[in-house]
Amino acid sequence: MEISRSVRRADLKAVGEIRRSLREWLRHRCRTDAAEVAELLVTELVTNALVHTEQGAEVSASLAAARLRVEVRDYASRRPRPYVPTADDGTHGRGLMLVQALADAWGVDVVEPGRGKVVWFELDGGLA
Repeated sequence: MEISRSVRRADLKAVGEIRRSLREWLRHRCRTDAAEVAELLVTELVTNALVHTEQGAEVSASLAAARLRVEVRDYASRRPRPYVPTADDGTHGRGLMLVQALADAWGVDVVEPGRGKVVWFELDGGLA
């Protein structure tokens, strides 16, 4: 089972739409708490892709063997680096820290040199 969605460059309004689509798709497939974590993490990854790469993104989610996997592909080769924010940063810079803290697994895969990357996370269990 899988869903996928394309997001145009700088279309930050689409972040909320993706979050709602994921919530709806997970409604009867996943525990509420796992779905809420997935919504938060997809929001962070899509926002990062749109803000830090200045290009569009492809988002996909799949369920298999009691595991949810969400992937966000962008078309920039630069790998994301976790950032440790200071008190002066406000809410900026916490996206990858949240992914590290809440996902059961996460990583970055290079698609092809010069052709982008996929930042992904997985959540175990939690399936309805």
